[in-house]
Amino acid sequence: MSKLIHRACVADHSVDKPDFRESDGSPTWITRGANFVIAITRVRAGTTLSVGDVPDEHMVLLPDTGVSIVCGKQAPRPVAGNHLLIVPPGGVTVTADAEGWIVRCFSARVQALLTLAGNASSYLVPRDDVAPMADWPAPAGGYTLRAYDLAQGVRENDKTRVYRSSNLMINVLCERQEPRDTRTMSPHSHVDFEQGSITLKGTHVHHLRTPWNSDLGTWRPDVDAEVGYPSVTVIPPGLVHTTRNIGPGPALLVDLFCPPRRDFAARPGMVRNADDYPAPEAA
Repeated sequence: MSKLIHRACVADHSVDKPDFRESDGSPTWITRGANFVIAITRVRAGTTLSVGDVPDEHMVLLPDTGVSIVCGKQAPRPVAGNHLLIVPPGGVTVTADAEGWIVRCFSARVQALLTLAGNASSYLVPRDDVAPMADWPAPAGGYTLRAYDLAQGVRENDKTRVYRSSNLMINVLCERQEPRDTRTMSPHSHVDFEQGSITLKGTHVHHLRTPWNSDLGTWRPDVDAEVGYPSVTVIPPGLVHTTRNIGPGPALLVDLFCPPRRDFAARPGMVRNADDYPAPEAA
């Protein structure tokens, strides 16, 4: 009998109630996968986001507002908006400069956030279809705060902007100004890892298909999940998927993976910060 293909978890934060409120009341939505957890907060000027004793690296995506960030006992460091931060293990405090969105991406080792996730019940039984977390080599020069200007990651005729840490990989796709051409869709599936698809601007439709097998009783109808922003959709292994933005205006889509993808790492030039993070020899 074919292995069970799980259903996607669709969390549309534009309509869902927040899973947590920060000390100033700012709403935070939390969504988990088997190996990662994503926290998205609508911040105001002065909102403080603090997490203590993070056991490994995590990422902070700043699509609009800038922040001041303190790692451990280091001095505060200002970072402008439209940056990706890779934060070293340990405690961290992020303070927003203005109203906007802050996206934090952690590995599933941050247990406190896993229990707050709106979809926590979907993972009460461990997933045997997802390969376990496996850290890649430590960064060149050791663990430290790294800030990447996303504008500098834009390249002609390339819609991707891929960055990795020792445990996560993120693809901040270039912002679209027009709806996706429906003649250029890219349906595909993954063998043994989940994809966390984050929408930060625009309306998107995730087209999801469960492949048929010999047991007709397991067949499912296709799903066309329309989401606003922000949202997080966790796509399991084996589920065929492709996404398009619809309607006018800008659209921004981000994909998260844990551990990093070996196929992306093997493509010359695809990972923008490859010089900072050596890949395993087998990648």
